[in-house]
Amino acid sequence: MNILRVVDRLFSKVEMIVLVVSLSIMVFLAFGQVVLRNAFNAGYPWADPIVRHLVIWSGFMGAALATRDERHISIDALTKFFSHKSKRVVAVVTSAFAAVVCYYLATASWQFLLEEKAVNNMMVLSIPTWVAIIIIPVGYGLLTFHFLIRGLENAIAMRSNQAGGA
Repeated sequence: MNILRVVDRLFSKVEMIVLVVSLSIMVFLAFGQVVLRNAFNAGYPWADPIVRHLVIWSGFMGAALATRDERHISIDALTKFFSHKSKRVVAVVTSAFAAVVCYYLATASWQFLLEEKAVNNMMVLSIPTWVAIIIIPVGYGLLTFHFLIRGLENAIAMRSNQAGGA
């Protein structure tokens, strides 16, 4: 389990770097576009599509980081009334379910990426479209990984509590 935690932390550091770079580029491009349009009645036609795609990149990186910290969207109205052990069971089941869903979304989006690569469409600045959308299968893959790690951690904690209490 220690190796998984090390890999989990490494992925999180890379995700944070990608998120910070994406957000920085988005802010710089958006601010530059506003200044150019308002002050000089000009702008870069390629900036808006890049910003739109960076929003997707930021969203996936943010979702991966939120999942790692167990801050992903959850509805805990019922679990507030559960015992600690029941909460762990629910956490394992929901993490496993979310991992399976994200896995299938990753494989479907990978297929979409391969089809997009075969068509060889260009986005802007001669950037292939598949380069911009590679974040979709990668993002779902990261979510799958983080959900699996959270589920394993909860299962191990649940099991160690049972062993300690027995």
